[in-house]
Parts: sequence; C-alpha cells; structure tokens
Amino acid sequence: MSILIGIDIGGTKCAVSLGETESENLRILAKKIFATPDRDPNAAIQKIISLIWELARENKLDAGEISAIGIACGGPLDSDRGVILSPPNLPGWDNIGIVSEIVKIFKTPCGLQNDANACALAEWKFGAGRGLRDMVFMTFGTGLGAGLILNGELYSGANGNAGEIGHIRLAEYGPVGYGKRGSFEGFCSGAGIAKIAREKIAEKLQIGERPAVCADLAKLDSVTAKSLAQAAEAGDKLAIETYEESGRMLGLGLSAIVDIINPQAIIIGGVFSRSRELLWPRAEEVLRREALGVSLKACKILPAGLGENVGDYASLSVAQYELEKAQAGTRR
Repeated sequence: MSILIGIDIGGTKCAVSLGETESENLRILAKKIFATPDRDPNAAIQKIISLIWELARENKLDAGEISAIGIACGGPLDSDRGVILSPPNLPGWDNIGIVSEIVKIFKTPCGLQNDANACALAEWKFGAGRGLRDMVFMTFGTGLGAGLILNGELYSGANGNAGEIGHIRLAEYGPVGYGKRGSFEGFCSGAGIAKIAREKIAEKLQIGERPAVCADLAKLDSVTAKSLAQAAEAGDKLAIETYEESGRMLGLGLSAIVDIINPQAIIIGGVFSRSRELLWPRAEEVLRREALGVSLKACKILPAGLGENVGDYASLSVAQYELEKAQAGTRR
C-alpha cells in the first residue's frame, strides 16, 4: 500500500487530497479545499504545506509515510524542473519552483504536470485507459487539451508542450479558441460551443426571430454549453444544430489524431462525457469518412471512465507516476 498526496492548483481554488493505492486501485481518503490567494503564490504554497500536515495528523500518519506527492496545474509549466511558469489563470505565479519547495519539506518524490497530462495519467492508471500502452486523453472542458500516453509512458514533447491540440486550426472561419479563429478549441470546448450558439442566436435576433433558447440579446452571455445541452435534450432545434456543428469538427480533429498517433483509445472528458449523445453521431460520421480505416479500426473513442471525478484522481495519479519512476530508478 502507498500513501499519496495530490495537489490541484486552480485559478479560483486549490485542493489537497490524501489517497492510498492498493492492488492497482486508488482510494481518496480525504480532501481539503481553499480559495487560491490573489497574486500570492507563496501564501498558497504555505497553505498547501499546512494542509498536508493537517491531513497527515488527522489520519495518524507521519511525514515519512507519504510515498509521493503530485501536483496538477494549468500551464505553461516546466515539468522537468518542477516550475510553474506563468499560467494565465494564475496571475503572479511566474517561475515558481513549487516542487523544490515541497521536496525540501517532505523529502519524498514529487512531480508537476499540467491538467491534461494529469488527467491522462488518471484515466490510464485507474480509468478507461487501464492496461493500454498508447492512448490520448482529451479534456474538452472550458478549453481543449490532450495528454498523451505513448509506449506506456507519458509523452511531454521537446519542451513540455505536446498535446496542445486546441491550437490546431480546423477551419478558416469559426469561433476563436486558444487565440486562433477556427481552432479545435474554438469548436470543441464548453466556451466554444457557447460561442457557436451565440452567433446563431444573434443572427436570428437580427432578422426578427426570437429563439427559445435565448430571446433577448441582452441575455446572450447567459448561454452556456450546459444550458444548450439542456435545451437540445428538450428538442430545441438551434441547440441541437450547435452540438451537431461541434460534433462534426470533433470528428475532423479526432481523425487527425487517429492518423498521426495511431492510439488504442482516445478518451474524452468534460462536455463529451456529459453530452456524448449530442456530439457523437455527427463526430462518428466525419471520423469514419476522414480517418485512415486501418488505424480507426484499432482505436476506441471512449468517455472518461472516471467521469466527473477525473479531476480528483488527477493530482494523485501524478504522485503515483512519480513513485513508479522513483522505484524504477532504484531497481536500476
């Protein structure tokens, strides 16, 4: 049995989790959450350290019983050096060497990964990707990113930026995502789906129509992927068309991943997990038309096995990954 600590750093809140692994299963024992201090990374790190001690004390553990610590955080990061560079959702977090700070106190293996990589590790170790050697995890949340498991290893690329699929341009025109019009993220993210619908609604309002999903231009910003999913499930035509458009572009993006990487599975979380029935029919049509048949035959497209809990498992999975690397190094 291994005792793990997971640290999830977000723009509005941070979480510190205590977990244990036994027989290739992960159990979350406790979790503590606090609001991320505004522009004060040092205060956040000190709070994280105090909560680790608190979790250990409440669960009658000594610091020496902690096998490894994992940190998940939005990028950009330098995972090799354990440094948070300057994430847009964390102003003031510039070149923060968080791993060295944690190791200095707890003297145990510790690693840092971006959210997509952390979720990929979680699905690989404990979710829908268990037992696979080649898989891709796609976030499909507010934004769109991917974590890559290739040949049984997390693949980060030359400088840690592998998997930034949201930046790929799928069309000359379309919603803006990742700073690029017509990008994969622009079409296939919670924010992107809302943008697609808002443009359709604005066009309807301009010609005097009043769509049921939003009949007032002043309320356009209240349209979200969640509200659209609810409307689509109730039969709203505009909402259905919005999800179908996102689904078609999802199929196009997936076909490129299938052709380039040839994975055993592409596992998709977030919006896809919640609204698969709205996205998949059109995505599957395009994917079957565009992808190389022999590669597609070897690949399954799956919703996240951990569902909405994938985030809770992510940072603990980074800890497990660091522990396995340390153990492999010791055996050598």
